[in-house]
Amino acid sequence: MNTIDFSPLYRSSIGFDRLAALLDSSLRADSSASSYPPYNIEVLDDDRYAISLAVAGFSKQELDIRVENSVLSVAGKKADTGTDSRFLYQGIATRSFERRFNLADHVEVNSAELNNGLLTIGLQRQLPEAMKPRSITIDEGAPVLEHDKSGGRAA
Repeated sequence: MNTIDFSPLYRSSIGFDRLAALLDSSLRADSSASSYPPYNIEVLDDDRYAISLAVAGFSKQELDIRVENSVLSVAGKKADTGTDSRFLYQGIATRSFERRFNLADHVEVNSAELNNGLLTIGLQRQLPEAMKPRSITIDEGAPVLEHDKSGGRAA
């Protein structure tokens, strides 16, 4: 396994600690991690995104969506039906799952919809006013400070 040293990144940048930690944790993640349920991440426009998860067989009550510390987690726990079904073949997965997505700063979850076995979660980046670009006007004819030639002596 390759290891990458991110200490030069910490020395020359301020405030990017989370980025380096994300890179470090993604490189250390187990490559055999579960790929269930499959998902898509779609860019709708400049500040809107959608995550779609294929959760066939799960109802709204069996799904849990949470956001904590800029991490979106989607969990599904299949309720026990209590029936003794006998399958010749069972291809529809009904196992419990948990998917986590790291959200960038100022990205918020604004909707969730379950339709035809697809759970679609709407995301939007909402920059605070202080971070939005603003135009600075240039004043004309502003008073100019003049140097006192008398050296401060009264004449």
